[in-house]
Parts: sequence; C-alpha cells; structure tokens
Amino acid sequence: MLQRWQNSRNALGWSFMLPAAVLLLLFLTYPLGLGVWLGFTDAKVGRAGQWVGLENFEFLVGDSVTLLALFNTLFYTAVASVLKFVLGLWLALMLNKRLPFQSFFRAVVLLPWIVPTALSAIAFWWIFDAQFSIISWALTRLGLIDHYIDFLGNPWNARLSTIAANTWRGIPFVAISLLAGLQTISPSYYEASAIDGATPWQQFRHITLPLLSPIIAVVMTFSVLFTFTDFQLIYVLTRGGPLNATHLMATLAFQRAIPGGALAEGAAIATMMVPFLLAAIMFSYFGLQRRAWQQGGDK
Repeated sequence: MLQRWQNSRNALGWSFMLPAAVLLLLFLTYPLGLGVWLGFTDAKVGRAGQWVGLENFEFLVGDSVTLLALFNTLFYTAVASVLKFVLGLWLALMLNKRLPFQSFFRAVVLLPWIVPTALSAIAFWWIFDAQFSIISWALTRLGLIDHYIDFLGNPWNARLSTIAANTWRGIPFVAISLLAGLQTISPSYYEASAIDGATPWQQFRHITLPLLSPIIAVVMTFSVLFTFTDFQLIYVLTRGGPLNATHLMATLAFQRAIPGGALAEGAAIATMMVPFLLAAIMFSYFGLQRRAWQQGGDK
C-alpha cells in the first residue's frame, strides 16, 4: 500500500500541495469565513454580536457613502487597469526589442513594483502637495498655469491623482509579465509573415495579440484583483478624502470597522467585494476556456 502511494503521481502531487492547502485554510479560508459571519451580526469592537441577518447589507445598499465608495472602486479599477495594460504592453514591446543596455532597462522597470507601497504613496503625496508640488512648480515656471493645482483637495483631481499613482506602481508587473510572454513567441512567425508582406501592425494584430492573449488574461485578472482591493496607497495618500471622493470599498471597510468601531458593518462592506472579485476571476476563466476551445483544446 505504501509503495503504491509512493509510486502514484497523483499521490505525490497531493502530498506537495498539502502544506500549501493547510496554510490557505488557516490564513485565508478562516478569516474569510469569519468576515462573512461578522457581516450578518451586529458585532462591535470589543463586543460579540448577535445574528441580525441582512440588516447590515440593507443599510449599506441605501448608504450614500457606501455607494460612492463602490463607484470610486469601479472607476478606479477600470481606468487604472486599462492604463496599466496599454502602457505595460507598450513597454513590454519596447523591452522585447534589441536595445543598448537592455538588461539594465529591464531591471530599472521593476523599481516601482519593488518599492514599498507606503513609501511610494508618501512620494506621491509630496508630488501632489498643494503648496510644494513639483508638477505645479514646473507648470508655473513654463507659464502653462498661473496658480498651483490642488491635486488632493479637489474630488476629481484626487481620483485622477490616485489612479496615476496606482498606474505608475502597477505598470512594471504588467510589462514584465507580458515581456515573458513575448519571449515565448517564436521569431519564425514574424519572419514568415514578413515574407508574405505583413506590416508591423498586421503582425501585432494577427500574431502577437492572439498568442499573447492567455498571458494577458491571467495578468489582467491579477491586475484587476490587486487594483480592486487596493488599500495601502489610498490610505496613505488621501485617507479616502476629500469628501469621501477616493474611498474604496477596502478603505471604507477598514474605516467603519476599526476606527469607527462598527466591526459588523465593515465586515459587510468587505463581503460585498467578494461577488465583484469572483466575477473578474470567472470572466478570465471562461475567456481562457473559450480560447482553448477555439484553438482545438479540450472543451
């Protein structure tokens, strides 16, 4: 019996997965389950709650701040993800060419990703400061504006400023991941298409994008998940202000649960994020399955 277990490939795979499964159960499944449970109670910080059913969710559906946070989260995620994809793909295409000091540039691209989030947020806080902004200083010296821009004091300026900071931080992840995908595409495809008279745009549209689409789906799924659940950048940069204009679901859940003491309400807000995250994952999964079916893979 023991020998059969040792010789079984499935058994060997399960034995390797078991430690990771235990860690996920302890540090992911349990907190998630506890958070969902708390969302259906009236728990406060320092006081155990009683079961109240859907009362928290009914209140949040009619709460203007929660609805604003939902809008902010969707807007922030959609715009930042599109910008990161477009700029990351462009950067990956540039880095895939034969350039002088190619390895150096590839290493430099990673810097925004490896810098601690809180440190990058503090740097952007100074860049967007109402009195000492380097952007406003440069624009006034060039004569393009006559007064400093209030980047973080105006609701829409603050939204766009946080998107810019998130985009700067997220581009390296997208670029390096897509660059790895580009490295797997055989040059023979491009050589054959060039012989047939294909233009660079036609090569990009009919060779690069189709062959890169599985990598794009996976990378953008992670990018959307990271952006949707962003907390550190927003909390350090704006604390959700001004006038709740940059509050995301994650930051609002923390504010209501910990500083506000309404633990159950914060847990309910966090629970409301789960369907959106599952929708992003399923969209990517079924997109990959459809792509595999079109290419002759298993249905």
